[in-house]
Amino acid sequence: MSSENSSADDVRQVWDVVVVGAGPAGASAAYAAAVAGRRVLLLEKAELPRYKTCGGGIIGPSRDSLPPGFDLPLRDRVHAVTFTHNGRFARTRRSRHTLFGLVNRPEFDQALVDHAQKAGAELRTGVTVQRVEQHGSAVPDRRCVALVLQGGETVLARAVVGADGSASRIGAHVGVKLGQVDLGLEAEIPVPETVAEDWKGRVLIDWGPMPGSYGWVFPKGDTLTVGVISARGEGAATKRYLEEFIGRLGLAGFEPSISSGHLTRCRADDSPLSRGRVLVCGDAAGLLEPWTREGISFALRSGRLAGEWAVRIAEAHDAVDTRRQALNYAFAVKAGLGVEMSVGKRLLTAFERRPGLFHAVLTGFRPAWKAFMDITRGTTTLAEIVRTHPMAHRALSALDRRQAPAGEQPTS
Repeated sequence: MSSENSSADDVRQVWDVVVVGAGPAGASAAYAAAVAGRRVLLLEKAELPRYKTCGGGIIGPSRDSLPPGFDLPLRDRVHAVTFTHNGRFARTRRSRHTLFGLVNRPEFDQALVDHAQKAGAELRTGVTVQRVEQHGSAVPDRRCVALVLQGGETVLARAVVGADGSASRIGAHVGVKLGQVDLGLEAEIPVPETVAEDWKGRVLIDWGPMPGSYGWVFPKGDTLTVGVISARGEGAATKRYLEEFIGRLGLAGFEPSISSGHLTRCRADDSPLSRGRVLVCGDAAGLLEPWTREGISFALRSGRLAGEWAVRIAEAHDAVDTRRQALNYAFAVKAGLGVEMSVGKRLLTAFERRPGLFHAVLTGFRPAWKAFMDITRGTTTLAEIVRTHPMAHRALSALDRRQAPAGEQPTS
Protein backbone atom coordinates (compact mmCIF):
# COMPACT_ATOMS: atom_id res chain seq x y z
CA MET A 1 0.00 0.00 0.00
CA SER A 2 1.30 3.42 -0.88
CA SER A 3 0.39 6.42 1.24
CA GLU A 4 0.92 10.15 1.13
CA ASN A 5 1.04 12.34 4.27
CA SER A 6 -0.53 9.61 6.43
CA SER A 7 0.66 7.86 9.57
CA ALA A 8 -0.44 5.28 12.11
CA ASP A 9 -1.72 8.13 14.30
CA ASP A 10 -4.42 8.82 11.69
CA VAL A 11 -6.23 5.50 12.22
CA ARG A 12 -8.86 6.84 14.64
CA GLN A 13 -9.07 10.40 13.38
CA VAL A 14 -12.35 11.47 11.83
CA TRP A 15 -12.12 12.91 8.33
CA ASP A 16 -14.67 15.46 7.19
CA VAL A 17 -15.11 13.67 3.86
CA VAL A 18 -13.74 10.35 2.61
CA VAL A 19 -14.06 9.67 -1.12
CA VAL A 20 -13.80 6.08 -2.35
CA GLY A 21 -12.47 5.81 -5.91
CA ALA A 22 -10.04 8.14 -7.69
CA GLY A 23 -11.57 8.27 -11.17
CA PRO A 24 -13.06 11.48 -12.60
CA ALA A 25 -16.07 11.38 -10.25
CA GLY A 26 -14.01 10.71 -7.12
CA ALA A 27 -11.27 13.20 -7.96
CA SER A 28 -13.91 15.86 -8.67
CA ALA A 29 -15.67 15.15 -5.37
CA ALA A 30 -12.38 15.27 -3.46
CA TYR A 31 -11.42 18.55 -5.14
CA ALA A 32 -14.81 20.16 -4.39
CA ALA A 33 -14.68 19.18 -0.71
CA ALA A 34 -11.01 20.09 -0.29
CA VAL A 35 -11.32 23.49 -1.96
CA ALA A 36 -14.06 24.23 0.59
CA GLY A 37 -11.42 23.83 3.28
CA ARG A 38 -12.45 20.41 4.60
CA ARG A 39 -10.15 17.54 5.59
CA VAL A 40 -10.53 15.09 2.73
CA LEU A 41 -9.17 11.58 2.22
CA LEU A 42 -9.25 10.01 -1.26
CA LEU A 43 -9.01 6.19 -1.33
CA GLU A 44 -8.13 4.19 -4.46
CA LYS A 45 -7.71 0.42 -4.66
CA ALA A 46 -5.32 0.53 -7.65
CA GLU A 47 -1.94 2.16 -7.99
CA LEU A 48 -2.04 5.29 -10.13
CA PRO A 49 -1.92 5.88 -13.01
CA ARG A 50 -4.08 2.96 -14.17
CA TYR A 51 -5.86 2.04 -17.41
CA LYS A 52 -9.63 2.27 -17.82
CA THR A 53 -11.74 0.94 -20.70
CA CYS A 54 -12.99 4.23 -22.11
CA GLY A 55 -12.94 6.08 -25.40
CA GLY A 56 -11.61 9.17 -23.65
CA GLY A 57 -13.79 11.73 -25.39
CA ILE A 58 -13.94 15.10 -23.60
CA ILE A 59 -17.09 16.90 -24.73
CA GLY A 60 -18.11 20.42 -23.75
CA PRO A 61 -19.91 19.54 -20.49
CA SER A 62 -16.77 17.67 -19.35
CA ARG A 63 -14.49 20.57 -20.24
CA ASP A 64 -16.77 23.03 -18.45
CA SER A 65 -16.79 20.90 -15.28
CA LEU A 66 -13.00 20.78 -14.84
CA PRO A 67 -11.37 22.62 -11.92
CA PRO A 68 -10.04 26.14 -12.58
CA GLY A 69 -6.56 26.08 -14.06
CA PHE A 70 -6.83 22.44 -15.17
CA ASP A 71 -4.64 21.72 -18.21
CA LEU A 72 -6.30 19.07 -20.36
CA PRO A 73 -3.76 16.45 -21.54
CA LEU A 74 -5.30 16.24 -25.03
CA ARG A 75 -3.97 13.71 -27.52
CA ASP A 76 -6.06 15.08 -30.39
CA ARG A 77 -8.78 17.60 -31.22
CA VAL A 78 -11.67 16.34 -33.31
CA HIS A 79 -12.91 18.42 -36.26
CA ALA A 80 -14.58 15.68 -38.34
CA VAL A 81 -16.81 12.65 -37.80
CA THR A 82 -17.25 9.79 -40.24
CA PHE A 83 -20.57 7.99 -39.71
CA THR A 84 -21.26 4.48 -41.03
CA HIS A 85 -24.15 2.06 -40.62
CA ASN A 86 -22.68 -1.40 -39.98
CA GLY A 87 -19.72 -0.50 -42.17
CA ARG A 88 -21.77 0.95 -45.04
CA PHE A 89 -23.08 4.33 -46.22
CA ALA A 90 -20.02 6.24 -45.00
CA ARG A 91 -20.31 9.99 -44.78
CA THR A 92 -17.94 12.45 -43.14
CA ARG A 93 -19.22 15.67 -41.59
CA ARG A 94 -16.73 18.43 -40.75
CA SER A 95 -16.62 21.44 -38.47
CA ARG A 96 -14.50 24.58 -38.59
CA HIS A 97 -14.23 24.47 -34.81
CA THR A 98 -13.14 21.71 -32.45
CA LEU A 99 -16.01 19.35 -31.64
CA PHE A 100 -14.37 17.61 -28.67
CA GLY A 101 -11.01 16.49 -27.38
CA LEU A 102 -9.46 13.06 -26.83
CA VAL A 103 -7.45 11.97 -23.80
CA ASN A 104 -5.79 8.86 -22.48
CA ARG A 105 -7.58 8.00 -19.26
CA PRO A 106 -4.45 7.20 -17.18
CA GLU A 107 -3.07 10.70 -17.86
CA PHE A 108 -6.43 12.44 -17.46
CA ASP A 109 -7.36 10.71 -14.22
CA GLN A 110 -3.91 11.29 -12.73
CA ALA A 111 -4.12 15.00 -13.56
CA LEU A 112 -7.51 15.24 -11.82
CA VAL A 113 -6.12 13.52 -8.72
CA ASP A 114 -3.12 15.85 -8.74
CA HIS A 115 -5.50 18.81 -8.78
CA ALA A 116 -7.46 17.42 -5.83
CA GLN A 117 -4.22 16.96 -3.89
CA LYS A 118 -3.14 20.51 -4.64
CA ALA A 119 -6.46 21.64 -3.18
CA GLY A 120 -5.61 19.78 0.02
CA ALA A 121 -7.03 16.27 -0.38
CA GLU A 122 -4.89 13.38 0.89
CA LEU A 123 -4.49 10.31 -1.32
CA ARG A 124 -4.04 6.68 -0.33
CA THR A 125 -3.70 4.05 -3.07
CA GLY A 126 -3.73 0.28 -2.89
CA VAL A 127 -6.64 0.46 -0.44
CA THR A 128 -9.77 -1.71 -0.75
CA VAL A 129 -12.93 -0.92 1.19
CA GLN A 130 -14.50 -4.13 2.46
CA ARG A 131 -17.66 -2.73 4.00
CA VAL A 132 -19.44 0.42 5.19
CA GLU A 133 -20.91 0.74 8.68
CA GLN A 134 -23.18 3.55 9.87
CA HIS A 135 -24.18 1.79 13.09
CA GLY A 136 -22.51 -0.62 15.50
CA SER A 137 -19.32 -0.92 17.49
CA ALA A 138 -17.05 0.48 14.75
CA VAL A 139 -18.98 3.77 14.73
CA PRO A 140 -18.13 6.01 17.71
CA ASP A 141 -21.11 8.37 17.29
CA ARG A 142 -24.11 9.06 15.09
CA ARG A 143 -22.24 11.64 13.05
CA CYS A 144 -19.70 9.08 11.84
CA VAL A 145 -19.42 6.53 9.05
CA ALA A 146 -16.90 3.70 9.37
CA LEU A 147 -15.12 2.29 6.32
CA VAL A 148 -13.57 -1.07 7.13
CA LEU A 149 -10.59 -1.70 4.85
CA GLN A 150 -9.12 -4.98 3.69
CA GLY A 151 -6.72 -5.94 6.44
CA GLY A 152 -8.98 -4.67 9.21
CA GLU A 153 -8.14 -0.96 9.41
CA THR A 154 -11.11 1.35 10.01
CA VAL A 155 -11.36 4.85 8.54
CA LEU A 156 -13.90 7.26 10.04
CA ALA A 157 -15.65 10.10 8.26
CA ARG A 158 -18.44 12.62 8.77
CA ALA A 159 -19.50 12.01 5.16
CA VAL A 160 -18.57 9.43 2.51
CA VAL A 161 -18.72 9.74 -1.27
CA GLY A 162 -18.83 6.49 -3.21
CA ALA A 163 -17.15 6.87 -6.61
CA ASP A 164 -15.77 3.36 -6.89
CA GLY A 165 -17.00 2.47 -10.36
CA SER A 166 -19.80 0.46 -11.91
CA ALA A 167 -19.24 -2.55 -9.62
CA SER A 168 -19.35 -0.24 -6.60
CA ARG A 169 -19.18 -1.62 -3.08
CA ILE A 170 -20.45 1.74 -1.82
CA GLY A 171 -23.26 1.62 -4.36
CA ALA A 172 -24.28 -1.78 -2.98
CA HIS A 173 -24.40 -0.26 0.53
CA VAL A 174 -26.60 2.58 -0.71
CA GLY A 175 -28.83 0.16 -2.65
CA VAL A 176 -28.25 1.45 -6.18
CA LYS A 177 -30.61 -0.23 -8.66
CA LEU A 178 -29.72 -0.67 -12.31
CA GLY A 179 -32.00 -0.34 -15.30
CA GLN A 180 -29.58 -0.89 -18.19
CA VAL A 181 -26.33 -2.84 -18.41
CA ASP A 182 -24.09 -2.82 -21.49
CA LEU A 183 -20.81 -4.49 -22.45
CA GLY A 184 -18.03 -2.37 -23.94
CA LEU A 185 -15.00 -3.97 -25.61
CA GLU A 186 -11.97 -1.93 -26.59
CA ALA A 187 -8.53 -2.27 -28.16
CA GLU A 188 -5.65 0.21 -28.06
CA ILE A 189 -3.93 -0.28 -31.42
CA PRO A 190 -0.52 1.30 -32.12
CA VAL A 191 -0.29 2.22 -35.81
CA PRO A 192 2.42 3.55 -38.18
CA GLU A 193 2.71 7.28 -38.73
CA THR A 194 1.07 7.07 -42.17
CA VAL A 195 -2.04 5.44 -40.69
CA ALA A 196 -2.12 7.81 -37.72
CA GLU A 197 -1.95 10.81 -40.05
CA ASP A 198 -5.03 9.58 -41.95
CA TRP A 199 -7.05 9.58 -38.72
CA LYS A 200 -5.74 12.80 -37.21
CA GLY A 201 -8.56 15.09 -36.12
CA ARG A 202 -11.26 12.65 -37.29
CA VAL A 203 -13.25 10.00 -35.43
CA LEU A 204 -15.47 7.26 -36.80
CA ILE A 205 -18.83 6.23 -35.36
CA ASP A 206 -20.42 3.05 -36.72
CA TRP A 207 -24.03 2.16 -35.89
CA GLY A 208 -23.73 -1.55 -35.22
CA PRO A 209 -25.57 -4.77 -36.15
CA MET A 210 -27.19 -5.47 -32.74
CA PRO A 211 -29.99 -3.26 -31.36
CA GLY A 212 -28.51 -0.23 -29.61
CA SER A 213 -24.92 -1.10 -30.52
CA TYR A 214 -22.26 1.11 -32.05
CA GLY A 215 -18.51 1.23 -32.58
CA TRP A 216 -15.92 3.98 -32.53
CA VAL A 217 -12.39 4.89 -33.58
CA PHE A 218 -10.71 7.63 -31.55
CA PRO A 219 -7.21 8.72 -32.70
CA LYS A 220 -4.61 9.55 -30.06
CA GLY A 221 -1.33 10.22 -31.79
CA ASP A 222 0.33 6.93 -32.71
CA THR A 223 -2.49 4.86 -31.19
CA LEU A 224 -6.10 4.32 -32.23
CA THR A 225 -8.67 3.51 -29.55
CA VAL A 226 -11.14 1.15 -31.25
CA GLY A 227 -14.19 -0.10 -29.39
CA VAL A 228 -17.77 -1.33 -29.58
CA ILE A 229 -20.66 -1.45 -27.10
CA SER A 230 -23.89 -3.41 -26.95
CA ALA A 231 -26.39 -4.75 -24.43
CA ARG A 232 -25.05 -7.27 -21.92
CA GLY A 233 -26.02 -10.82 -22.82
CA GLU A 234 -24.69 -10.41 -26.37
CA GLY A 235 -21.08 -11.16 -25.42
CA ALA A 236 -20.19 -13.42 -28.35
CA ALA A 237 -21.90 -11.14 -30.87
CA THR A 238 -20.23 -8.06 -29.37
CA LYS A 239 -16.80 -9.70 -29.61
CA ARG A 240 -17.50 -10.71 -33.21
CA TYR A 241 -18.63 -7.15 -33.98
CA LEU A 242 -15.32 -5.75 -32.66
CA GLU A 243 -13.28 -8.27 -34.67
CA GLU A 244 -15.19 -7.55 -37.87
CA PHE A 245 -15.07 -3.80 -37.22
CA ILE A 246 -11.28 -3.87 -36.84
CA GLY A 247 -11.01 -6.02 -39.96
CA ARG A 248 -13.15 -3.65 -42.06
CA LEU A 249 -10.96 -0.74 -40.97
CA GLY A 250 -7.85 -2.52 -42.24
CA LEU A 251 -6.37 -2.66 -38.74
CA ALA A 252 -6.38 -6.43 -38.19
CA GLY A 253 -2.67 -6.65 -38.96
CA PHE A 254 -1.66 -4.43 -36.05
CA GLU A 255 -1.21 -5.94 -32.58
CA PRO A 256 -3.21 -4.18 -29.84
CA SER A 257 -1.16 -2.99 -26.88
CA ILE A 258 -4.24 -3.39 -24.66
CA SER A 259 -7.49 -5.33 -25.12
CA SER A 260 -10.10 -4.82 -22.43
CA GLY A 261 -13.77 -5.04 -21.54
CA HIS A 262 -16.06 -3.18 -19.17
CA LEU A 263 -19.71 -3.22 -18.10
CA THR A 264 -21.51 0.13 -18.07
CA ARG A 265 -24.54 0.40 -15.81
CA CYS A 266 -27.37 2.97 -15.92
CA ARG A 267 -29.40 3.60 -12.78
CA ALA A 268 -33.10 2.81 -12.60
CA ASP A 269 -35.30 5.89 -12.23
CA ASP A 270 -36.09 5.11 -8.59
CA SER A 271 -32.53 4.19 -7.60
CA PRO A 272 -31.29 5.93 -4.43
CA LEU A 273 -28.35 8.33 -4.48
CA SER A 274 -27.68 8.28 -0.74
CA ARG A 275 -28.04 6.36 2.48
CA GLY A 276 -27.48 8.19 5.73
CA ARG A 277 -24.18 10.06 5.45
CA VAL A 278 -23.12 8.21 2.30
CA LEU A 279 -23.57 9.62 -1.23
CA VAL A 280 -22.83 7.97 -4.57
CA CYS A 281 -21.86 9.61 -7.86
CA GLY A 282 -20.57 8.77 -11.34
CA ASP A 283 -20.58 5.11 -12.38
CA ALA A 284 -21.14 4.07 -8.76
CA ALA A 285 -24.55 5.76 -8.95
CA GLY A 286 -25.26 4.48 -12.47
CA LEU A 287 -25.03 7.98 -13.92
CA LEU A 288 -24.23 8.06 -17.63
CA GLU A 289 -25.96 8.93 -20.90
CA PRO A 290 -28.01 5.84 -21.87
CA TRP A 291 -27.81 6.20 -25.66
CA THR A 292 -24.13 7.00 -26.19
CA ARG A 293 -23.06 5.60 -22.78
CA GLU A 294 -20.94 8.75 -22.35
CA GLY A 295 -19.87 8.81 -18.71
CA ILE A 296 -17.01 11.26 -18.17
CA SER A 297 -19.17 14.38 -18.14
CA PHE A 298 -21.67 12.67 -15.83
CA ALA A 299 -18.81 11.64 -13.53
CA LEU A 300 -17.30 15.12 -13.38
CA ARG A 301 -20.62 16.89 -12.82
CA SER A 302 -22.06 14.45 -10.28
CA GLY A 303 -18.69 14.23 -8.52
CA ARG A 304 -18.55 17.97 -8.03
CA LEU A 305 -22.12 17.99 -6.68
CA ALA A 306 -21.37 15.06 -4.36
CA GLY A 307 -18.29 16.80 -2.98
CA GLU A 308 -20.21 20.00 -2.34
CA TRP A 309 -23.10 18.22 -0.61
CA ALA A 310 -20.76 15.93 1.33
CA VAL A 311 -19.40 19.09 2.95
CA ARG A 312 -22.92 20.01 4.05
CA ILE A 313 -23.59 16.49 5.33
CA ALA A 314 -20.29 16.54 7.26
CA GLU A 315 -21.57 19.66 9.02
CA ALA A 316 -25.02 18.20 9.78
CA HIS A 317 -25.58 17.59 13.50
CA ASP A 318 -28.55 15.24 13.35
CA ALA A 319 -30.33 12.74 11.12
CA VAL A 320 -32.98 15.26 10.02
CA ASP A 321 -30.40 17.73 8.69
CA THR A 322 -28.41 14.89 7.12
CA ARG A 323 -31.50 13.66 5.31
CA ARG A 324 -32.35 17.18 4.13
CA GLN A 325 -28.90 17.66 2.59
CA ALA A 326 -28.96 14.20 0.98
CA LEU A 327 -32.34 14.97 -0.58
CA ASN A 328 -30.99 18.28 -1.88
CA TYR A 329 -28.11 16.41 -3.51
CA ALA A 330 -30.53 13.95 -5.13
CA PHE A 331 -32.68 16.82 -6.38
CA ALA A 332 -29.65 18.57 -7.91
CA VAL A 333 -28.59 15.38 -9.72
CA LYS A 334 -32.07 14.52 -10.98
CA ALA A 335 -32.90 18.07 -12.08
CA GLY A 336 -29.86 18.17 -14.36
CA LEU A 337 -28.32 14.81 -15.16
CA GLY A 338 -31.55 12.93 -14.55
CA VAL A 339 -33.40 14.92 -17.18
CA GLU A 340 -30.59 14.29 -19.70
CA MET A 341 -30.71 10.56 -18.90
CA SER A 342 -34.48 10.47 -19.44
CA VAL A 343 -34.14 11.94 -22.94
CA GLY A 344 -31.20 9.60 -23.62
CA LYS A 345 -33.32 6.57 -22.71
CA ARG A 346 -36.03 7.66 -25.14
CA LEU A 347 -33.44 8.14 -27.87
CA LEU A 348 -31.87 4.73 -27.18
CA THR A 349 -35.25 3.03 -27.50
CA ALA A 350 -35.85 4.76 -30.82
CA PHE A 351 -32.29 4.06 -32.00
CA GLU A 352 -32.59 0.36 -31.18
CA ARG A 353 -35.51 0.14 -33.61
CA ARG A 354 -34.46 2.59 -36.31
CA PRO A 355 -30.64 2.92 -36.51
CA GLY A 356 -30.89 3.55 -40.26
CA LEU A 357 -33.15 6.52 -39.67
CA PHE A 358 -30.72 7.98 -37.14
CA HIS A 359 -27.86 7.54 -39.63
CA ALA A 360 -29.83 9.19 -42.44
CA VAL A 361 -30.85 12.14 -40.27
CA LEU A 362 -27.39 12.78 -38.83
CA THR A 363 -25.64 12.55 -42.18
CA GLY A 364 -28.28 14.17 -44.40
CA PHE A 365 -30.21 16.68 -42.30
CA ARG A 366 -28.16 19.74 -41.44
CA PRO A 367 -30.12 20.77 -38.28
CA ALA A 368 -29.37 17.32 -36.81
CA TRP A 369 -25.66 17.72 -37.51
CA LYS A 370 -25.75 21.22 -35.99
CA ALA A 371 -27.42 19.77 -32.88
CA PHE A 372 -24.66 17.13 -32.68
CA MET A 373 -22.01 19.85 -32.90
CA ASP A 374 -23.72 22.01 -30.28
CA ILE A 375 -24.07 19.08 -27.86
CA THR A 376 -20.46 17.95 -28.19
CA ARG A 377 -19.20 21.52 -27.78
CA GLY A 378 -21.35 22.00 -24.71
CA THR A 379 -23.47 24.91 -25.92
CA THR A 380 -26.63 22.86 -25.34
CA THR A 381 -27.82 19.42 -24.20
CA LEU A 382 -30.11 16.77 -25.64
CA ALA A 383 -32.70 17.67 -23.03
CA GLU A 384 -32.49 21.38 -23.85
CA ILE A 385 -32.89 20.73 -27.58
CA VAL A 386 -35.99 18.60 -27.03
CA ARG A 387 -37.41 21.20 -24.63
CA THR A 388 -36.80 24.32 -26.74
CA HIS A 389 -36.90 23.16 -30.38
CA PRO A 390 -40.44 22.32 -31.56
CA MET A 391 -39.21 20.14 -34.43
CA ALA A 392 -37.01 18.03 -32.15
CA HIS A 393 -39.82 17.72 -29.59
CA ARG A 394 -42.32 16.62 -32.26
CA ALA A 395 -39.86 14.13 -33.79
CA LEU A 396 -39.06 12.46 -30.47
CA SER A 397 -42.74 12.41 -29.50
CA ALA A 398 -43.56 10.76 -32.83
CA LEU A 399 -40.90 8.12 -32.20
CA ASP A 400 -42.31 7.57 -28.71
CA ARG A 401 -45.78 7.03 -30.16
CA ARG A 402 -44.45 4.52 -32.67
CA GLN A 403 -42.93 2.52 -29.84
CA ALA A 404 -45.81 2.78 -27.36
CA PRO A 405 -48.45 0.31 -28.65
CA ALA A 406 -47.82 -3.24 -27.47
CA GLY A 407 -46.96 -5.64 -30.22
CA GLU A 408 -46.37 -3.03 -32.92
CA GLN A 409 -43.66 -4.10 -35.31
CA PRO A 410 -41.20 -1.30 -36.15
CA THR A 411 -40.31 -0.64 -39.75
CA SER A 412 -36.68 -0.72 -40.78
